[in-house]
Amino acid sequence: MVDPGILDGKPAIRGTRISVELVLELLGRGYSASDVRGQYDHLTEEDIRACLAYAGEVLKSERVYVLP
Repeated sequence: MVDPGILDGKPAIRGTRISVELVLELLGRGYSASDVRGQYDHLTEEDIRACLAYAGEVLKSERVYVLP
């Protein structure tokens, strides 16, 4: 969900003020999905998977330009 009035428009998990960025950062630091859900007990496994899927979609659309 993206709402300019919540988290300055950063993608967030629907119905929360938890950013996708935060969840991905925690996973990148070595937290397991269970660890993240332990910290934010209202998140579901599906929420965590949705964050990962979102990141995958963003990276698919990223373009890299090699400069000479």
